Amino acid sequence: MAAFIAKQMVGNQLSAVKDAAGGGDGGDDADDKEKAEEEERERQEAIREAEERRKEKHRRMEEEREKMRQDIRDKYNIKKKEEVVEQQMPQEEPNPLMRKKKTPEELAAEAEQEELDDFTKLKNQIETQVNELKTQIEGKCVMQ
Repeated sequence: MAAFIAKQMVGNQLSAVKDAAGGGDGGDDADDKEKAEEEERERQEAIREAEERRKEKHRRMEEEREKMRQDIRDKYNIKKKEEVVEQQMPQEEPNPLMRKKKTPEELAAEAEQEELDDFTKLKNQIETQVNELKTQIEGKCVMQ
């Protein structure tokens, strides 16, 4: 595959040298461009096919390796590491000493949020008291 690509590149370079040296006809520019475009498309297709074959080869090799690993796990009754890692992840707690330092803007935003929370609690408490008083007053007043 690499040889094919190399031949294509050399062919393109030779065409360019001939044209530059005056060996090419002036009227065949359209044909040369079409031919060059076709060669470029073929080259791109060859590169794509080679890449697909390479990926398929590596996929097959990895499948074979995984099969061998699984045979060893079965022989020695070993659990797959991925399962163990998933179970340990939720149990770990973040270390407060290793956390990222907060910027002054983040600290101010948190303080403001806490204040808003206090105000929201107070507001809700006042609203419930007002509603209770309103129902008591409405119960005592009689409209005629």
